[in-house]
Amino acid sequence: MGRSEWVLERLLERGTATAVENAGSRWRRVRLEGARGLDWKPGHHVRVQVGELSLRAPRDLLRTYTVWDYDGDALELRVFEHGEGPGARWAAELETGAQVMFKAPEGRFTVREGAAGHLFVGEETASVAFGAMTRSLDGRTRAVVEVGDPADRLPIEGDVEWLERGTAPAHDSERLVEAVASLEGLVPGTVAYLAGEAKTCQAVKRHLLNDRGWPRRDIVVKPFWTPGRRGMD
Repeated sequence: MGRSEWVLERLLERGTATAVENAGSRWRRVRLEGARGLDWKPGHHVRVQVGELSLRAPRDLLRTYTVWDYDGDALELRVFEHGEGPGARWAAELETGAQVMFKAPEGRFTVREGAAGHLFVGEETASVAFGAMTRSLDGRTRAVVEVGDPADRLPIEGDVEWLERGTAPAHDSERLVEAVASLEGLVPGTVAYLAGEAKTCQAVKRHLLNDRGWPRRDIVVKPFWTPGRRGMD
């Protein structure tokens, strides 16, 4: 290992995979124990090493996964298996007992304190963040979540509208925009959290800004993936 790779490894946390199992149609539950003393808030993500430790191809080295839960010792991840990128291969091949390197939890996609209301919009890849964030709000939330298969639903607390797209593509979803447009009773000061596929997030954001006059400051966007973009696969 060269000095650059040694420095990179020193920046990463380490956990042991004590559970790797199916948690739905395309979800994998990954539990990493031994990750003590981390600063985590619901909505935070970790950057997991999914390839050989090298600075030559950093985009193929790390992939981002939102933390489902953290108890002070173990991180719980829910990894959605789609596509054939480095992240999908890592999730499919990971076995219990494996050592997993990751960056400490971070991110600004977290609950806005003091908001009058909370609205969550996205497809299944946003479910991990939404599940963690709505738990922290004791269900005082509304959500619109699209899935390809009912078996891909993860527990999300609050008033949730589930959309089923079947075999239709998940990217650039007009269904989510239409569902948000039909929502009534949203109180002023509600913060909208948009996550998942990048083009869909932008389409929902445009609707909120242009059609509903939503304050830009009350829209929080976190794109996780989009077709054909390296590093988001």
